[in-house]
Amino acid sequence: MNRTITAALAALAIGAATVSGCSSDSGDSAQPLTVGWVVDPCWSQVPVAQDAGYFEQSGVDVEVVPFPTGAAALEALSGGAVDVATGGDVPTSAAALKNPDVRVIADGARWDGGRFVARRSAGIDSIADLSGRQIAVPLGSSAHYFATKFLDEAGVEAELVQTGPSEVVTAITNRDVDAVAVFQPPLAKAVAALGDDGVELQGRQKYNQHSLYLTTADTLAQREDDLSAFLGAVRQADAPLTDRDPKALSAVAKATGLDDELIGGVAKEFQFDTRLGPELPADLADRARWAQSIGRIPQDAQVPDYATIVVAGPLDGSTK
Repeated sequence: MNRTITAALAALAIGAATVSGCSSDSGDSAQPLTVGWVVDPCWSQVPVAQDAGYFEQSGVDVEVVPFPTGAAALEALSGGAVDVATGGDVPTSAAALKNPDVRVIADGARWDGGRFVARRSAGIDSIADLSGRQIAVPLGSSAHYFATKFLDEAGVEAELVQTGPSEVVTAITNRDVDAVAVFQPPLAKAVAALGDDGVELQGRQKYNQHSLYLTTADTLAQREDDLSAFLGAVRQADAPLTDRDPKALSAVAKATGLDDELIGGVAKEFQFDTRLGPELPADLADRARWAQSIGRIPQDAQVPDYATIVVAGPLDGSTK
């Protein structure tokens, strides 16, 4: 993951050098809006809007920089390497603790498909069978959150092993672990790789992940028009994704590395409806308290009022 972040930041540095003579005013159309995009169908609107020309139609020049996780994209946002980042609710809740200038400007999709994928040949048919097993998971991610929730709900103790998203499929197919907890697209790839040996396990209380678009207070103040145009294009991509338009699904498959035969099933798991719901601040606070309970953030850290970082009004998604 570190190599990916380094490469992404280097690419941004090169891009910044090419526009170093441009003004940073919000009205300067020559200044691209850099978007740290997590390679995940949660944010399918980005490749769809790029492929369909929605960004161009909205009058905003968007430069998309891929990241492996929301935590990595949010780190780049806090460091000023990107103007917009995508991230799930779990890494977002932690990022806001570290950087009070983070702002949530949209929730692009909801996903309640979080689940374990295990090897049936390892004698696993239920979450109870995960007791004492090793489970590969990207720690600090949304998958870490639902894994602990499902295990606690079942009264099961298992060992969660830090594993990068790109390494999850190899970990389960090589039998290094007995199960994995991960988000899309590696989740679908793990299911496909295991075939008949795979078993998918979900807790009774589903976890509904928020797929967020974020910026900083400074970028919001300086580039509100560009951000509004960007979100207008993102919202425009909701309909073709909801309708499972073949061109839209093909754009997502290409961007995420999923096979065309897998993308249709994966897309059905998501509710693509770009908005900001009233439940979001409370859900972010819940994720922060969870992180405190497992020692991911200090016990004495003050959980903020997340309503203050959710920008519910100024960005209406209208085009320029």
